[in-house]
Amino acid sequence: MFITFEGPDGSGKTTQLHRLQGYLLKVGYPIVVLREPGGTDIGDQIRQVLHDPANVTMDPRAEVLLYSASRAQLTGEVIVPALRSGKMVLCDRFAESTMAYQGYGHRFDLDKLKAITAFATGGIRPDLVIYLDIEVEEGLRRKARGYQAGQGEWNRMDQKEVEFHRRAREGYLAMAAAEPERWFVLDATLPVEVLQRSIRRKIKGLLAKGCQPRDTGEEVG
Repeated sequence: MFITFEGPDGSGKTTQLHRLQGYLLKVGYPIVVLREPGGTDIGDQIRQVLHDPANVTMDPRAEVLLYSASRAQLTGEVIVPALRSGKMVLCDRFAESTMAYQGYGHRFDLDKLKAITAFATGGIRPDLVIYLDIEVEEGLRRKARGYQAGQGEWNRMDQKEVEFHRRAREGYLAMAAAEPERWFVLDATLPVEVLQRSIRRKIKGLLAKGCQPRDTGEEVG
């Protein structure tokens, strides 16, 4: 099973992913945890270029292709082999981020982006997209506070204008509305533990239909 976490900056998706990671490991599921861009040696080098605040002259087309290059490497080197071996894959962002930020944010043609993405991923799509929704201004304030406290990064994408981030959020909501069976939308302003319980219930329901955990003596619930 392939599960991704999406959301505007500051939505808390990374926190929720790592909490789910700890829970799934505890109850015995074999998992691989990744992030985008990055997740491989090559992808991490691309991430440095994409996120460097100094790269303000980056052409948006180059941005699309660099994200896609990192994604192609991650898919071929890690995601596909992990899924074939029966592992669950949790990823902090994936192709839906490109549709939101480069598609809706930069207003690129969505059909062209879909074609580029299909080429980069070989057609691999998440079974479930967990989307944490938050107002853009609040999300950016959260991220700035975290960065000032020495947590996380403040990168080139974060410093784009607020309207860009608003368009990206609108894109996320449009995608979620178009595929409600594949998206799980949550209010990111709810308490962390409340969100985590909702995510675990959702995952438990999906797993009950498919793979079973190793016997570790822990109760799934």
